[in-house]
Amino acid sequence: MKKKGKERSKERSKEKGYYVTEAVFREGHPGIHVESSFPIPVGSWIVVSLPEKRKEVLRTISVSVPLPLKPGTLPAVRRLATKKEIQQYQENLEFEKKAEQLCRQFVKELQLQMKLTHVERFFDRSKVIFYYTAEDRVDFRELVKQLVRALRTRIEMRQIGVRNEAGLHGGLGCCGQEICCAAFLKEFAPVSIRMAKEQSLPLDPNKISGLCGRLLCCLLYEYHVYQELSQGLPKIGKKLKTPVGPCKVVRYNIFRRTIVLENPEGREMEIPVEELKEILATEGGTPWPST
Repeated sequence: MKKKGKERSKERSKEKGYYVTEAVFREGHPGIHVESSFPIPVGSWIVVSLPEKRKEVLRTISVSVPLPLKPGTLPAVRRLATKKEIQQYQENLEFEKKAEQLCRQFVKELQLQMKLTHVERFFDRSKVIFYYTAEDRVDFRELVKQLVRALRTRIEMRQIGVRNEAGLHGGLGCCGQEICCAAFLKEFAPVSIRMAKEQSLPLDPNKISGLCGRLLCCLLYEYHVYQELSQGLPKIGKKLKTPVGPCKVVRYNIFRRTIVLENPEGREMEIPVEELKEILATEGGTPWPST
């Protein structure tokens, strides 16, 4: 029955002619998903409508999949690109390389404290965007003047964070999957070392940092679950008065609902939460924290 249901769903999607395909602006960069009214072969050049009436040429990197999504959810494919449009796309790539070299040269000459990360030229050649990172605010007015004189086009300088930079270039995380900022993350929430502590993760920066050098964004994904399940448990590091003497809370496993205690001799013992509660209540130990 389930197989028949899936087949019917696919047939309905095909009847509507609605397909989703992954495509890239530039080789080696993360892709985006686009919608089309027809299936598109892998490696095809397509013309896509983007916000602000922008038109771009992209190349597909996945097979088209029929999905029952609401039309207009994703950037729409207008049609397959013509040979002339593909040639213009290639010319834009060469222009971007030239623009990047010039910008790096000017940045060095002007001694600006900034790092150029990426150059993007609109397909219609109306504007060139220079993406950069910097610790402080940069006065790039003279840089823009020099770029306008050299390139004869509209210039925009766009400062991004190191997380955005990692998302632009893509890569694999320590989990072996594509990094989240390249795959699906559009907004970055604050991540703190406290989140790693509360999840009993190693505090080694090499193990909890991403390609950008900042704390892993995924530390946030399960943090609220850990917070909820650890409510009412004694804080890590807290000393408890027990029948066997004073013990320190070293860590706990919220899924097994156990607490690991360490006695003054350094010996560890893992005790179920409910059992420890009962022991402290009946043996006159440290009062259990209130929720």
